[in-house]
Amino acid sequence: MTSPPAVRLTALTRRFGEVEAVRGLDLTVDRGEIVAFLGPNGAGKTTTLDCVLGLSQPTSGAVEVLGLPPREAVARGLVAAVMQTGGLLKDLTVGETVRYVGSLFGHADRSSAVLEEAGIADLAGRRVGLCSGGEQQRLRFAIALLSDPALLLLDEPTTGMDVEGRRAFWAAIRRDAARGRTILFATHYLEEADQHADRIVLISHGRVVADGTGAEVRALAGGRSVRATVPGLDETLLGRLRALPTVDRVEARGEQVHVHAGDSDLVARHLLTATDAHDVEITSRNLEDAFLSLTQEAR
Repeated sequence: MTSPPAVRLTALTRRFGEVEAVRGLDLTVDRGEIVAFLGPNGAGKTTTLDCVLGLSQPTSGAVEVLGLPPREAVARGLVAAVMQTGGLLKDLTVGETVRYVGSLFGHADRSSAVLEEAGIADLAGRRVGLCSGGEQQRLRFAIALLSDPALLLLDEPTTGMDVEGRRAFWAAIRRDAARGRTILFATHYLEEADQHADRIVLISHGRVVADGTGAEVRALAGGRSVRATVPGLDETLLGRLRALPTVDRVEARGEQVHVHAGDSDLVARHLLTATDAHDVEITSRNLEDAFLSLTQEAR
């Protein structure tokens, strides 16, 4: 018998008075996937995650987590979450915090293991109030791992972490996914989502507007970017570039110009034959370009 997916949202709608935060959202997340949940502020990300955690009830539609109602899945310890703030007592040490939370839910025996997995075993004797923001976030990660959840939800998981901390964190996440744990995370670090997610789900105004790998989401935005150095770049030259067919955005930074267009070859030919441009580069759009394009189209 096939196991149910980690998350299944069917025609999910959530209203707050006259405001419809989530509008008939359909989403299935398979077990073992690392899924980035992206969208601008007010897109409905947090409301959707609240429904998955059982913190908010849908106005209509259905939510299943590991084949169960969300609150039942959470009560069984199958789901855990790492939020950005709150939940830590500053006067306890890191080790005391993990042992205390573990004792409340019968998982004290996993304290040492989760400290190691979160990469903070060496901080066990430090008071939480003396830990940096990134270290506190890794402590929340350790606490979330105590029940050995099948589904882990992360809200801006690497906020406050330095480069080394982020690298260690994502290495731990990848190991978890390899063992079958499902990771669903929301982040504003688009490069991080592109690098570490198996799949990106982009929502805007409560609806899914893109769903696929990073490359697939970038391709949905269409077009490419042309960058060049143009001596004497002025408004007249910029106006000519904006007037070219398929050009949708032109940005000037000193003598450098960045042009986003559906026909990048046409732009490059114009720069090379009608201007003194040099160092011309053509690249595919990055995830930030796709994010802006797709969310603006959805308005």
